[in-house]
This record gives sequence, structure tokens and C-alpha cells, in this order.
Amino acid sequence: MGRQDAGGSGISDEEWRRFGEQVARESADAPKEPSARARMVTERLRREEQERAAAAGRRGAFGRRGRPAPSDPPGWRTGPSRQEAEDRRRRRRGLGAAAAIVGVAALALVVVRPELLIDRLTGKTEAREAAAGASPLPGESVRPTAAPDAVYPDRPTLKEPFRGSPAAQWADGAAGIEVPEAAAVGGWSREAVADALSKAKRFLVAANLDPGTQRGERPEAAMALLDPRQPEVPERVERSLAQPGGGENSPAILFTRFDLAEVQPVGDVVKVRGSMRAEAGDPGELLVVTDYTFVHPMARADHSVQRTIVRRQITFSVLDPARWRATAGRLQLHTYKAEWSNVRCEPTGGFLHPDFPHDRAGGSRPSGPATDPYDRSGDIQGGGCGTVTRS
Repeated sequence: MGRQDAGGSGISDEEWRRFGEQVARESADAPKEPSARARMVTERLRREEQERAAAAGRRGAFGRRGRPAPSDPPGWRTGPSRQEAEDRRRRRRGLGAAAAIVGVAALALVVVRPELLIDRLTGKTEAREAAAGASPLPGESVRPTAAPDAVYPDRPTLKEPFRGSPAAQWADGAAGIEVPEAAAVGGWSREAVADALSKAKRFLVAANLDPGTQRGERPEAAMALLDPRQPEVPERVERSLAQPGGGENSPAILFTRFDLAEVQPVGDVVKVRGSMRAEAGDPGELLVVTDYTFVHPMARADHSVQRTIVRRQITFSVLDPARWRATAGRLQLHTYKAEWSNVRCEPTGGFLHPDFPHDRAGGSRPSGPATDPYDRSGDIQGGGCGTVTRS
């Protein structure tokens, strides 16, 4: 059965259903009036947009060199998230800390060892390397006519005790005391001359290079070579060893001795340079003239290193017992002079006392002229206490 309206017209139920569905679709597609809250939000966004445009106009619409200012990138309003911003700040702080650590390390290296930077900038590294690579000098046959050439004046160290010294090119120990070829002199045979030269070397080694002598022990090997019949000299030497005094009564005049309670040798190498020769003296006398410089590196307990430079000019004589009151085959001390540098002015207790930089206590103060302790072109003058021009 179908429905009928009041007018009596008849519309089936199926037609009413289709008509209702059409009305519903048309109502959904029709524009709707926005709500009051939606209108307020829209108006606020519009005002904010106008304010930003006005601000951009005040700053200027162009960037550098008249180019249009770039438009804001997508997402400009919100920017990166808070977590992203914090991560970026944390990374920047980490990089800054790492850079600070590197800077402090570099500064500490310059402060602790500024010579690493200064030497490289001034060319001193090359000078030091050239000095270290210098070839050993040949033996010295005659006295030099001038002081050794200047070298880069480095301070000695425990590892390199001869660094910055001309002695770095000198021979080690007894090898530096070269015995010249013997020849007959003034009625003395070549064999007799060779024997005298050999004994002179043995004395110098025992008096200056023997570890026991340097420790302050009695220099038995050296004393055994001296002639006990020589007037006065043997007694004077014995007295200086038994009761060390000052001046001529010090055993340091003939023997290189150190107080091991104060200093210790640095290594077992002593640098030596010099020469000897044989010549005729008075009738029945053979002279052996020697002139040698010994460089002893010594260190204190605080690892400070100083080079003690000892120069000795000793003339030995061998006398014919048929003419002289002498013992055959023994050496007599004709003349002897000594000069030592980088030590206190006066040896005390029978020892040489190295004088270290920044430690000038004890002994008299130097008052004499400045001297190059490596200059062996002249004789030892003796007397007084001066200063050295290099160590």
C-alpha cells in the first residue's frame, strides 16, 4: 500500500526514500557559516600576517647588493623542535671544549719547552743539528794558533753532556793522548825516546782519566812513574795527597779529583785534546813537553750538568843516571801548570768543585779577565780567578 498526501496525490515509499537521500547530500555540500571561535582565530592570524609584512617593510625589502631578500623557508614559524635545538647546542659545546683542550695543550708545550718553537723559527735547530753532525777532529800534532771555531752554545744534558762544546769533536779518553812517532834526540836513542813518550802518556791517563783517581783515591799508577830521587817534588806531592791544602799544596795541581758526595761523572767518557813532543834539555836530559785539555761532564743530584775543563801543561824529564842523581827509567817533574774552568776559584779538600749556573755559593768571586777555556793557542798564565766565555 502507498502513502497519499492531504491533497490526495499518491507518492510511494520508495520515492520518499530517494528524495530524503538527495536532500541529505545537497545539505552536506552546501557552504556552512563559520562559528564565532573560527572567525576569531582567522582574524588573529590575518592581523599577525599584516604585522610581519609591515616589519619586513621597515627592515628593507632587499638583502646585500640590491638582491631581493630570500623568502622564509618552510617551517619558519615553528623552527626546529626543542630537542633538535638542544642537540645542536650540545654539539657546539662539545666542539668548543675539544678546541679549548687542544689550545691548552699547544700552549703548555710552548711554555714547557719554548725552544721547540723558537729554535725552529730562528733556524737554531739547523745550527744544533750541524754541530751534532760535525766530524771528529784529527789528532793535534802541534799547538794550535787560534781558539776552536764557535759552535751552537747548547747547555749540556745527561744524555748529551758535550752538546754545544767544541769538545764534542775531540777524541774519547786515552785515545786523545796520541804518542808521536819517536826519533833519536840529543844523544838519546829512538827506543829511549819512545819509552819516555809512552810513560808520559801513562802518567796523564792515570792522573786524569783513571776512575779511582777521579774518585779521590791515591793515584798509585801515576806515582809509580815518578822518580823518588828527585829533590823536594816527591815529598811535596805526597804531602798534598795526605794533607790537601790550597795553592801548591793541593793535589788538584797534578791530579783531577772530584768529591763524589757533591757530583758524579756523566757517563764514562772524558774528551781529550792536546799534543806532546820530545826534545833535548841539558846534557844528559830528555824532555817530554805535554799540553792537554780534559773535559769532564759532571752532574749533581738534581740532574744539573756542568763541564769541568782542566788544562795541564807538564814537562817531564828523563835524566841519565851517569850524569844526574836520578833513577833510570823514571820521570821527573820538570815544570807543571794547571788551569781549570767551570769550577770554584779554589780547590778545597783536594778536590775540584764544579760551579753550576744559578749556584755561585762558596769560594772567592771571579775577578780576572774572561778566558776561552778551549783556546790552547797560548800558555797557561796562572794566578787569579777569571771568567769563561763558553762552557
